[in-house]
Parts: sequence; structure tokens; C-alpha cells
Amino acid sequence: MTKADLIEEVSRVVEMTRKESEVIVESIFDSIVRSLRGGDKIEIRGFGSFRTRQRQPRVGRNPKTGTRVEVPAKKIPYFKPSKELKDVVNNSVTPVAASHEHPPTEPFLG
Repeated sequence: MTKADLIEEVSRVVEMTRKESEVIVESIFDSIVRSLRGGDKIEIRGFGSFRTRQRQPRVGRNPKTGTRVEVPAKKIPYFKPSKELKDVVNNSVTPVAASHEHPPTEPFLG
């Protein structure tokens, strides 16, 4: 699924124009990126969490010439899926939002 596909899906499900859906999707992505750049962790219950990890500087090799290249330290974004998302993907269970609905514990007798 591409970002354009996601925008189309939001537009269809929420019954908004494509432009309005694009603003929503872009706003969500921008918020995630801003938080990660600020060093924050983003946790979306039932979906997963985004955070950054620090990579240490290292010596790499240029694959074309084989010469040594200094690779500087850097932060990389990292996504960790939630247990619920893993279960849905691996077991073809109902979507996460629907799985949180609980049937009544006692029958309604009128």
C-alpha cells in the first residue's frame, strides 16, 4: 500500500474529499516525524510504537572500490509492532478495532 492508496482508503471510509483525506494523512505523518526528531517515542495502542535508535560511528567499505569509508553516528527511526498487530497479521483474526468490542455479559431480558 502506498501513501496515495492510504489517502484513497481514508477518503472512502470517512467519506471526505481526497484533498481533506490527504491533509489528515500528511498531518499524522508530520506529527510522527516531528516527535521522532525531538527524541520522543510515539505509542499507538494496538498498533505499535515508533522511536529512534542511535547507531555508533563505524568503518564501512565502498562496494565499488573496496576503500574504507568512515560512517558517522546517526539516529535511525525504528518501529516495533504491538502484540495485537502481530497476532492479527499472523492469525488472520478480526481487525484490532473490532477485537476490543466485548459482548454483553448477561442477556438483556427486556
